[in-house]
Amino acid sequence: MQQLIRGRVLDFHADPQDTADNHRFWEDGAILVDDGRIVAVGDHAELTRDGLEEIDHRSHLILAGFIDPHIHFPQLQVIASWGAQLLDWLNTYTFPAEAEFADPAHATRMAGLFLDQLTAHGTTTAVAFCSSHKASAEALFSAAHDRDMAMVAGKVMMDRNAPAAVLDTPQQGHDDSAALIQAWHGKGRQRYAITPRFAITSSPEQMEAAGALARAHPDCHVQTHLSENVDEIEYTLSLYPKARDYLDIYEGYGLLSDKLLLGHSIHLEPREIARMAETGSHAVFCPTSNLFLGSGLFDADGLRAAGIVSGIATDVGGGTSWSMLQTLAEGYKILQMRGQKLHPLAAFHWATRGNALTLGMEAEIGTLAPGSAADLVVLDARATPAMALRMEKAETLAQELFILQIMGDDRAVAQTYVAGRPQKAG
Repeated sequence: MQQLIRGRVLDFHADPQDTADNHRFWEDGAILVDDGRIVAVGDHAELTRDGLEEIDHRSHLILAGFIDPHIHFPQLQVIASWGAQLLDWLNTYTFPAEAEFADPAHATRMAGLFLDQLTAHGTTTAVAFCSSHKASAEALFSAAHDRDMAMVAGKVMMDRNAPAAVLDTPQQGHDDSAALIQAWHGKGRQRYAITPRFAITSSPEQMEAAGALARAHPDCHVQTHLSENVDEIEYTLSLYPKARDYLDIYEGYGLLSDKLLLGHSIHLEPREIARMAETGSHAVFCPTSNLFLGSGLFDADGLRAAGIVSGIATDVGGGTSWSMLQTLAEGYKILQMRGQKLHPLAAFHWATRGNALTLGMEAEIGTLAPGSAADLVVLDARATPAMALRMEKAETLAQELFILQIMGDDRAVAQTYVAGRPQKAG
């Protein structure tokens, strides 16, 4: 059954950092949806007709739903854990929490709550690290499939330098991942990401297994971490003494490609930047966790100038907010410290179409183009008294977006649609 979703509609078709012709905006716009897909977008007057169901979101903004390309499913109860840098934080908080996901009942309960948090904050697709337990990935894929929600996820492969309760073996990591790919990759809107956690927790034998999976399944994403923390880099290179640099470890096992998502990518060597650009590998900026764990300041402009397409992500639970609005706010501040600027139009492009481009999924998500999934976020720039007061002085769309970016959170998300279905009550 068709429905018309009405509001102030904003859609990006190009990157604002590349061209002034980057978006379309309809002050009284509408999106025609049929069976979870966008049929048309334009002026309300041109799309309305007698007998067509309408949902009226005026005077709110409607955009493509937010995309979060780096988040940890088992860490939803780890967020806001005090006082450590990366390696201590993993051992003190993260690994004990992830051990609980060996229990399918726990993983199933957490999967529903994880998706609830995403949609409450306007996020309609995420790229998620599960725990090392096959059951955790099965629970997340099953919950997302039931909601017709696009999810990219993978069971973490890790066979050393962590407690036994979160370790697999090279063979088990390979076999569990292969079975999950067979069961879930391409089922409905689900996609698999081959997931060696990072080089510290994967032996050379397990990295070989990850490379074998990537060769056997070239349409799967690969996700891992790179150069988040100075101590991490030093430890990693001590484990792989023949590597020229951190990226060379992943390169040696055949993981570099346009399907590779490298979380953080802060402290990069010139050779690493060049190879990432040459192979189409992607950096993923995680501003709130980079600040929270004291990791460093991402060089967005430098990577862009080198030809690297980067995503921007929450990284919950090292990240401190589920909100892509708050993620963009902290990203703005980090780039200020770098002497770089993040225009509000560029910010909202990044969280939607930009992240879709990073994933190679721009034909499915990230825009309001006909044929795309009807994954939408409805934003209220007057959601709080402070925002409403500030909005009294807003004169342009860009100013409104910046208020949402800096002052907004889940309260500014009036509604979220996944495949055309509303996710927030009320």
